[in-house]
Amino acid sequence: MEDEDLRLAPRTKAADLLAWAEAEGREPVAEAPLSTVLALLELGGSRMHDGWPELTSAAVEHLLYERLYLYVQPEPGQDPLAYGAAVRLLIDHQRATKRLNAKRQERLHAEAEWQGEVAAGLLRRADLVTWPRLYTLLLRAAGVATGDPAAVRAWLEGFRELPEEERPAAFAALEADGVLDPVDDGGWGAGARTLAVGMATDGARRLLEQGLMERSYRNLAELTALGRPMPEELTGDFGAFEEAAARAALELAGAWTVPGLPELLVTEFPELAPEPGQAEIDAYLAGLEAADAEWVTEDEAAADAPE
Repeated sequence: MEDEDLRLAPRTKAADLLAWAEAEGREPVAEAPLSTVLALLELGGSRMHDGWPELTSAAVEHLLYERLYLYVQPEPGQDPLAYGAAVRLLIDHQRATKRLNAKRQERLHAEAEWQGEVAAGLLRRADLVTWPRLYTLLLRAAGVATGDPAAVRAWLEGFRELPEEERPAAFAALEADGVLDPVDDGGWGAGARTLAVGMATDGARRLLEQGLMERSYRNLAELTALGRPMPEELTGDFGAFEEAAARAALELAGAWTVPGLPELLVTEFPELAPEPGQAEIDAYLAGLEAADAEWVTEDEAAADAPE
């Protein structure tokens, strides 16, 4: 695979933005949140102009309210509000380069500030984690050196030895210890949360793969315009291209949690991070519909009851 041709992974301009901020005397933003914001904006379908994602109200909301918590587990000691701050810095840069007028800058600034606060809260909700995020927190709580692949693997192997029914207690301990905020949904013992986390993990990874492939398609259009041949991965049934996108998605997800962890959970430890099949999903959704119907019936009965 020629990465220079496929160009799956985003090559953000975080360093350029940080240099601009320093030259302008702006309040500094950590590079990791800034790079993450730029990558997620691009992979989320934002229009690109000269390597920069263009910001709109919809793009800001999509990033901070719908996507950030699917992928990112902030480093220990990192302020989760840094993601909103990164968006605001990008807004100011776009204003400086005349991509935004003053009115739009002001409006987007306000939206990014309050949605950044919402995003910080979403990152703490126990029901909104994905498996890579959850196991990142478990590894850190256990004091594992997450930069050591052997140590991460050894811990996962040890955790796999636990009886399956004991694992939810380890997940729940993160709430008891204040690492995650509890939610009144029945917790880990009910089974529904495990199913929901598996569905979210699978959906998030597929969204990331799709975004990476779309990014590659845009870059490959340049090859065609230059009369260069298509990469080998795109000359057949696209299977190799899809595999490359899947690997790139796992690698990128690791950069936002623990390097190598998402791939380990998918390839070597899937029993620790179950993702439901279609039959399980259908049964779960049917159960939700039945519960909703029962709630509506009870509500109607209460309304019709004589006073």
